[in-house]
Amino acid sequence: MARTKQQQREETMEALTATARRLFAEHGYGKVGLETIAQTAGVSKGALYHHFSSKADLFRHVLGVVQHDVGEQIARAADAAPDSWAGLLAGCRAFLAAATDPETQQIMLLDGPSVVGWQDWRELDAESSARHLAEALTELMAEGVLAKRPVEPLVRLLSGAMNEAAVWLAHSPDPKADLAATMDTLTPMIEALRPPASLTRST
Repeated sequence: MARTKQQQREETMEALTATARRLFAEHGYGKVGLETIAQTAGVSKGALYHHFSSKADLFRHVLGVVQHDVGEQIARAADAAPDSWAGLLAGCRAFLAAATDPETQQIMLLDGPSVVGWQDWRELDAESSARHLAEALTELMAEGVLAKRPVEPLVRLLSGAMNEAAVWLAHSPDPKADLAATMDTLTPMIEALRPPASLTRST
């Protein structure tokens, strides 16, 4: 059966995205050219430019995909937890654990902020990881597990702390050990957001 033009466009987009993601992860943004991406993906440079206006545009798309995948990892970890509180901690750990993955490190944490700028990086983060954090905090406040307070500033504060920790983990010579130490530090910080009665019940 002949492929439709829409199917061809989708296949080209998928090939470019997968190839660029692999090459950016392996070599870093600065060492990968569009010609190499197009040749490795098996498409013409003209076809690449049909979908993306520049290397930075292609990278931003790849970064968005990586951010989305991290968000999905957070959601799966939270959903597998026995309750909302454990889900929040599991989601936080999943986000920080992503910083120990070489592909995520290179694209999301090392190249991402400098290529797209912090403002765009934060917007992508808000659409993925930060959105899950906001949903988890809102649910916990509704359940009475966390003291009620404005969600937006709390999300910003926790996201800022975890993003900084994630960048640190990306540069760490021993990310696994430092991940454990980070969670040991983060958990009591989040525990402090619980109302006294909730803390009493949990002990």
